[in-house]
Amino acid sequence: MKKLSIKVVAVVGTGVIGRSWIQVFARAGCNVRVFDSNPDMLAAAMVWFRADLKALRARGAIKKKEAKARWGRVTVAESLDEALAGVGYVQESGPEKLDIKHAMFLEMDRLAPAKAILGSSTSAMDMTAIADGVPGAGRCIVVHPVNPPHVVPVVEILGGAATDKKVVARTIKFLSELGQTPVLMKKFVDGFVLNRLQAALVREAVDLVASGVCDVKAVDDSIRDGLGLRWALMGPFGVANTNADQGVREYFTKYGPSYQDIWASLNTTVRFDEALIDRLGRETDSMMNATLDAQRAWRDHLVLGIRELKSTTPLPTKRKKKR
Repeated sequence: MKKLSIKVVAVVGTGVIGRSWIQVFARAGCNVRVFDSNPDMLAAAMVWFRADLKALRARGAIKKKEAKARWGRVTVAESLDEALAGVGYVQESGPEKLDIKHAMFLEMDRLAPAKAILGSSTSAMDMTAIADGVPGAGRCIVVHPVNPPHVVPVVEILGGAATDKKVVARTIKFLSELGQTPVLMKKFVDGFVLNRLQAALVREAVDLVASGVCDVKAVDDSIRDGLGLRWALMGPFGVANTNADQGVREYFTKYGPSYQDIWASLNTTVRFDEALIDRLGRETDSMMNATLDAQRAWRDHLVLGIRELKSTTPLPTKRKKKR
């Protein structure tokens, strides 16, 4: 277990994302305070956390001692004040509404220790807007995970106009210590990085089905057993680099015109309506043919396996020449 620069954290908001953060922090060795203004939501999150530990044990991923240790690191707080007392980092995962997040950050800024970092799981909002008027805006930062963060490690990092650069650096360092993969954004854009990339692909996927080019299964087969296998190891630029003998420069010189021709034809006008959504649902149900719980468990188990394989089989890098 890595030495942590921050040892006590708080998770505020325990929906699907918040509860997953509990596992991220506890797994890394943090003492975790958990709070939600909705007692039922909080109770459900702890039930989920216990079940996830049990599932990890059943798969042989962790032993009883480790499961017990993780459970022991988590404390349910009865109030926000109690949750934030003495913490070095806060992960807010509340409702995706600006007025609610702004109010939460005002309150967290009032209650949290002066040096504590205040991170938000927001998937779309600019921290400049969230922290507007917050006295401690310099310590407020977007820390947007991929769902679920205890399985998928990428976390998008975006400071607001007032965010201190040292806070950005400390956040990136801490997330790396947790085993996450920080992705630094240099400026705000709608959807951030990952969701913009995802939206571009989903737009074309829906259009291909809606326009009659292929069905849902053909799209998913193309990603799952085609593009996705390469993308699990490297991104579009890395893939391009390995798809030409002389690397990415040769690839885009050779295939750039073809890409530009395809880009010019990507003029999707399809829009979601009830009939299209139902069609996509029926075809997806037929393709998956398993309960949603089974699908999620299978996904999480295999993604963790892929991550383990990647960590134990790193890319051999060039050795620096001795001077």
